[in-house]
Amino acid sequence: MPIFNDLNLENWKDSEIWTDSLWIISERDKSGKHDGFYHGNFVPQIPRQLILRYTKKDEVVFDPFVGSGTTAYEAETFGRHFIGIDIQKNLVEQVKSKVDNKKYFSEIILGDSSKNTTFDKVSETLKKQNKENISLAILHPPYADIIKFSNLKDDLSNAKSLKEFLEGFSLVLKNTISILEKSRYLAIVIGDKYTAGQWIPLGFYCMNEAQKLGLTLKSIIIKNMEGNRAKQNKEGIWRYRALSSDYYIFKHEYILIFKK
Repeated sequence: MPIFNDLNLENWKDSEIWTDSLWIISERDKSGKHDGFYHGNFVPQIPRQLILRYTKKDEVVFDPFVGSGTTAYEAETFGRHFIGIDIQKNLVEQVKSKVDNKKYFSEIILGDSSKNTTFDKVSETLKKQNKENISLAILHPPYADIIKFSNLKDDLSNAKSLKEFLEGFSLVLKNTISILEKSRYLAIVIGDKYTAGQWIPLGFYCMNEAQKLGLTLKSIIIKNMEGNRAKQNKEGIWRYRALSSDYYIFKHEYILIFKK
């Protein structure tokens, strides 16, 4: 059995864990507490796979961009503790109201994940629960300024430039790494963007920020992008635009796996 998950290798053929670097997911799971109301949230199958692959029961999963709570609900389902942060009060309150795990703690913190003071609250939670570190971090940040999630100045989706976004994201990474147990894993779920006729490789830029902070890149997973609200029922229009221009239509995003 690997030291970082509960997989029984005697029954490895029956495992539901995906091991290929291409993930084709036809539609998001809407079962349980997942309802997909939040623009920009990711499919539950992603945190599910990462939690099963990189944690054991009773360990702590961390998400510094809680959003609609996708990772929180998956951690609850599979018997993991959870700590999350979000800058939007309404989202924090909503996720808190829906998480009701009695056996495993779930703490949702209102704050800015780039700030040390916010992570002081995370450390307090870990100490209160007799935990030293988190075992897995899953980061699904805004894809720079593609979607404006709030009017808050410190919201990364309101960064005035790519440089400002990456600087802020790097601070979130640095804070997250400080509470991650040695030799455990951190995942970044991110896509690219297109601006002023130029493809901006946002995923690779974020990957570079993680590597600069000393994380070891273990895998780059490509996931198909389906059901994007901006493109729903407009496939013909987007194909015409692509054919009449010189670009390709976004159909993928990245899941970048790092080890501390």
